[in-house]
Amino acid sequence: QVQLVESGGGLVQPGGSLRLSCAASRNIFVINAMGWYRQAPGKQRELVALVSRDGSTNYADSVKGRFTISRDNAKNTVYLQMNSLKPEDTAVYYCIADVLPSRSWGQGTQVTVSS
Repeated sequence: QVQLVESGGGLVQPGGSLRLSCAASRNIFVINAMGWYRQAPGKQRELVALVSRDGSTNYADSVKGRFTISRDNAKNTVYLQMNSLKPEDTAVYYCIADVLPSRSWGQGTQVTVSS
């Protein structure tokens, strides 16, 4: 199990930016992949972005070109830079970490995009 602590959520206007952070309790070199999911009210939880141990990334089509996932191995932290935010990006964002065969989840951080 990996303990994950998220931060960086909040309220932002459409077109604005936020950066989410997720700090892991273990050295992220032992983690196969880290990433972010989100869940909007009344909707299923969906994948936003993943970064593998080798640095390869995967994004949902809805965020490609606007969101960037990155990792700082020295800080055991993964970031999600979110630009050009839209109201439909409003959701609770959850950090995940895979140490196979297990997946750990963070507590979630609220992102609200509204004028």
